Amino acid sequence: MNVDQTGLEHDPLIAETLVEADAVRSRVEELGEELSRDYAGLDPLLVCVLKGAVFFLADLVRRITVPCEIDFMAVSSYGNSTDSSGVVRILKDLEANIEGRHVIVVEDIVDSGLTLSYLLRTLRARRPASVEVCALLTKPARRKADIVCRYVGFEIPNRFAIGYGLDYGERYRGLPYVAALDESKLPDEFA
Repeated sequence: MNVDQTGLEHDPLIAETLVEADAVRSRVEELGEELSRDYAGLDPLLVCVLKGAVFFLADLVRRITVPCEIDFMAVSSYGNSTDSSGVVRILKDLEANIEGRHVIVVEDIVDSGLTLSYLLRTLRARRPASVEVCALLTKPARRKADIVCRYVGFEIPNRFAIGYGLDYGERYRGLPYVAALDESKLPDEFA
């Protein structure tokens, strides 16, 4: 079990650790190096998908050694708490004009891919020079849309992930590692 500074190390809803904090730090550093190499001289725009990717973006941008900018989007997909319907609503749009820009969408997790697929179509319609995805986590077992993530931190099993920006009911974002939520211990009204 991870010991963290959040006081949640004995929370019964935190099941096993999926990605240790040290592994997260190390992989984020590697992704920063990859992006720095691949985008040298291109002044990329990193588009953070709120809220979950904020932690990932903050650590990632500190590891990128080339000039870059950041912007934010917030989207909501309709469906139940564990499944996306693919019907998406943009809650917060970009402030930057992305026409002709090299865009990197920074995501916390790619699950079904339905929401991200919609987001990528929306961004590509704005005529950027390129659009790539940098995702901390991916769950290929749940994929319903054909999504290519050029930069991936970790592939995880089909578990409800929490920590390092990912939440359950707005809790657990501050965990420095990624864990599985113990869904068997959820109250009946949330299960």
